[in-house]
Amino acid sequence: MNAPPGVDLVERARALAPLIAGEADEIERMRRLTPDVVNALIENGLYRALLPQSLGGAEASPEAFMQMLEEIAKADASTAWCLGQCSVCAMIAASLDHDTAREIFNTAPGILAWGAVAHEARAVEGGYRATARWDFASGSRQASWLGAHVRIIGADGTPRKNADGSPELRTILFPVASAVLHDVWQAIGLAGTGTDSYEVSDLFVPERFTAFRDVPSALHEKGPLYRIGTGSTFSLGFAAVSLGIARATLDAAIALARSKHQSLAASTMRDNQAVQGLIGRTEGDLRAARAYLYATANAMWRDLSTTGEFSPAHRSAVRLAATWTIHQSANVVDAAYHMAGATAVFRSNPFERRFRDMHAITQQIQARDTHYEDVGKMILWGAGPA
Repeated sequence: MNAPPGVDLVERARALAPLIAGEADEIERMRRLTPDVVNALIENGLYRALLPQSLGGAEASPEAFMQMLEEIAKADASTAWCLGQCSVCAMIAASLDHDTAREIFNTAPGILAWGAVAHEARAVEGGYRATARWDFASGSRQASWLGAHVRIIGADGTPRKNADGSPELRTILFPVASAVLHDVWQAIGLAGTGTDSYEVSDLFVPERFTAFRDVPSALHEKGPLYRIGTGSTFSLGFAAVSLGIARATLDAAIALARSKHQSLAASTMRDNQAVQGLIGRTEGDLRAARAYLYATANAMWRDLSTTGEFSPAHRSAVRLAATWTIHQSANVVDAAYHMAGATAVFRSNPFERRFRDMHAITQQIQARDTHYEDVGKMILWGAGPA
């Protein structure tokens, strides 16, 4: 049986973990990834995990992509978050002609980042013009290209519509040198992601550097990966980052409990039945969350690879599993943090940063409680998760 595409990326990620862990303090201090970490990720092809094979990418399966991010997140959450963000952004290559995609992704460093959907671009002869500022561009400090998801205004000044009446949205792509980056990311967690804002003024973007994101009919690549789309792939990736943080935090608590004596206690924490029970339950919670996420992703991938269809039921199932996994991971981190007691509050120990990083993730769009409402609506209407 052949290994799933991209499985070697997991081993490369595992091999890079010591380097990344050693740079974690500097990443936190600088509020962006260090050159050594970025170069290592590039040299090992990790940024190209979801790039089409036709462009020299791995076109990895969701399982391999998720495992890669888990391994990196165990070493440093900010690095994993940036890698996940930029890897998914690279999926836009499947909606570009090959010459354009090669210009963006096969010219070093070949890294694309983008932020939230916002603002407009005006159609002009040969392309579009934009003046706008966007936020939440994780990984932008390593990127050579930036993207922006914008509503299109026609040459006559009226908003362009799709056939179903919805606004026409395009992703415009431009060199990072065309934008001004604003250093705004002073955040409680994921400090090293450099999730800054970026701005352009009267920027002309040629037509060929634009694409319809997550529109199957616009794809130039036919691999099943690109049928999933960036939204659901972001969900799976960031849930995997959460699992990596939770695994590392719980492992640190287990290691601490094996040797630490609680105040006024004669024996170590490992001999305390309350601690033993908490470790057992928390370990079960983490394993259950991971099993659920991967089972959902793999079931979706099997069906998609067979039928070529990423159904609404699969989209709902992925959203539910990813959201629940993030929340469960946060519960695991909280349990490990509290178990560590006063030890956890010191920056020299491996708890407080992971606690902050995990709770920064729970505030992101991927962890919104409203996702449960959306899934619940589908279930009640008879179109629930696959």
